[in-house]
Amino acid sequence: MISHPNIELVHRFFQAYATNDLSTIETILSPIIQWHIPGRHPLSGVKKGIDDVLTYFEQLGKADFQASPIVMGVNDQYVIDCHQNWSQLQGVDNLNAMSCLLWKIDDGKISEVYNFPQDQYVVDAFISKLYA
Repeated sequence: MISHPNIELVHRFFQAYATNDLSTIETILSPIIQWHIPGRHPLSGVKKGIDDVLTYFEQLGKADFQASPIVMGVNDQYVIDCHQNWSQLQGVDNLNAMSCLLWKIDDGKISEVYNFPQDQYVVDAFISKLYA
């Protein structure tokens, strides 16, 4: 496994995300963070700033989303990761799919993230139904 500060930063994010540790997530995000969520659902759009991104993660809590990294690539400014994500709600058709994220790192902080879901239509339908 490649050891690189940017990969370690993204792993810290995933660890904090897994435990809903928003205070740790806040410490690794740049104040100018932009998080790009594609799609046509109630949570899509560009989240700008730490408060906006943390609010988005709080909203995702309703879906009980989990994520497990599969593979990562790195250079001095970017990390690309592919991960499995799923939800574990009772009484609904849960989401279970892969996503890839492109993470931009500036000065040891996450400054921009682009989300690329495996099937945007499935994500749109799931989130639209859950957050209608």
